[in-house]
Amino acid sequence: MKKLISLLLCLTMLLTLSSMAMAEDTRVHITFSFWGDETEAQSVQANLDAFNASQDRIFVEPMQIPNEEYTSTLVSYAIADQLPDCGMVNENAVLYFARNGVMADVSTMYEGEALQPMDCITFKDAGVPVGYSSCNEILILYYNKDMFDAAGEPYPSADKPYTWDEFIAVSKRLTLDENGLHPDDEGFNPEKIVQYGCFVNNWTWQLEVWALSNGGAWFSEDGKECLINSPEAIESIQKVADLALVHHVAPLNVIPEDNGVGVGIGSGAVAMTTDGTWRLGTDFPTLGINYGIAPLPVMKQEVTSCTSGLTGVFAGKHQAEAYEFVKWYTREESSWDSLVLTGIWMPKSEYYYTEEGMKEWLGNDAYPFKDIETAKKVLVDYTMNYAKPACWYFTPNTQITTNEILFTALQPVWSGEKTAEEAINGIYEEMVEAISME
Repeated sequence: MKKLISLLLCLTMLLTLSSMAMAEDTRVHITFSFWGDETEAQSVQANLDAFNASQDRIFVEPMQIPNEEYTSTLVSYAIADQLPDCGMVNENAVLYFARNGVMADVSTMYEGEALQPMDCITFKDAGVPVGYSSCNEILILYYNKDMFDAAGEPYPSADKPYTWDEFIAVSKRLTLDENGLHPDDEGFNPEKIVQYGCFVNNWTWQLEVWALSNGGAWFSEDGKECLINSPEAIESIQKVADLALVHHVAPLNVIPEDNGVGVGIGSGAVAMTTDGTWRLGTDFPTLGINYGIAPLPVMKQEVTSCTSGLTGVFAGKHQAEAYEFVKWYTREESSWDSLVLTGIWMPKSEYYYTEEGMKEWLGNDAYPFKDIETAKKVLVDYTMNYAKPACWYFTPNTQITTNEILFTALQPVWSGEKTAEEAINGIYEEMVEAISME
């Protein structure tokens, strides 16, 4: 009985202390929504902990939402008037949210700041900035050095990217069936491939770069005209599909997910993969692959796409506090150790793409990719000379055109049931109508 009374007294004391602590917590509690895997979640939490410890007025709580459900979940919250106070926004939903009053005005966010975000990662509606990416990410080529060594194949160059024909030829030399034969060898069995030469990520938005490389585009630069039915844009999609269907150098990926590295060299059976630079920090540290990086292959013009999710403030009752946190969070210095030096983010400010800034970034011992000269050429020079903003920075309703209409229409292209021309012509009018919707 004495033990029970002591236990009850201790419990009462703990509850009292907890209540007192809650009563004394006068900070404004706000929520920050984000997507990502557990590695990214740990990085985000580390940043929130740092901010929460840096002052005594605001406390930020995380809200993790799966990437595939992120936009639809935020739409549901908006309808129910229960949006988080701030958070990441999928690139393709930024203009949609901005036009529908979901986003708070951030036009003065970087006023007076020493470091300004690059123009290529600024979201604009009719030329007017409505948001800024949290970082910069570009599309590059990853390759498995051990597979290249085994084939006696020179590594992809950081100075001179493959032409598309060279990319196919190298991929054929790296593709093997169960008898060690290559696609051009007599007796090659495309049903029994044990190693593929390449995988070009066919997650829908990542395909746009090939239209640009092929001399075309998906949308006009003012975001008002759909150009995806041009011969150059259609041909670029078909060329990607033919890597698997005709050349037999890439695995089929009929229903794409945002998993280029996973389907590609991360599977252990693919020698080259195209994907985003965030993979340097999210995937490769745990894959155990002896890998290198290079610019994307070139169809006609050297180009890469740049993008990154926006970190923004949602319209609501804690806008001032959310604005303060987001401004802090999107400074490179705030995410330097947890996101930039881990390789998950590339800096968004042009300073870090100068010789002095690169020393702090790529020259830091903590940065996961150790070949500084290659990193400079592929991550810095490639960004500054050849990066173009993905379509959602200037085109409205890409959450419909790319994520819904185009994603569905292209599935029979990847399986070979339709040509790219048939698929695009079948949905072109729907695409035109979608970008003109208010």
